[in-house]
Amino acid sequence: MAARILRGLYRRGPIQTHADSIGPVNRAQLKRLLQWQVVFALLAVLTAVPFGAMALQSAAIGAAVCLLANWIFALRVFRRYSAQAPGEMVLRMYGAEIIKIVMILGLFSVAFATVEDLNLPALLGTYFAVQVLPALFASRPDARPTK
Repeated sequence: MAARILRGLYRRGPIQTHADSIGPVNRAQLKRLLQWQVVFALLAVLTAVPFGAMALQSAAIGAAVCLLANWIFALRVFRRYSAQAPGEMVLRMYGAEIIKIVMILGLFSVAFATVEDLNLPALLGTYFAVQVLPALFASRPDARPTK
């Protein structure tokens, strides 16, 4: 499913590939960041396996909330826009960030309300790892030449 979502992010559709949209360097960096987030989500969830089923479930919820919120943010911000209207892009970014925060709070609230014995360190630790650590890897320059 994650691969399908990533493919959808980079095809023609919500994120356009014409001159007024996000450039190829930024698109590559966005793709790299989302891929690193998936890798760190899987690693964080696998790290929780020795700590029991509840830690595993909590880690999976934390990773899923982070991935879903960031993918929605990316889809919303990096869809087609006009370079002549930078104010529109700023408003889109603020709006997407508000949607992202509300989504995170809502999904965590649902998790706290429906899952008994939720492991808070696993939930928040995985969320933090998936949110912060991939940015360190995705921001590294790509050795491949851009076209």
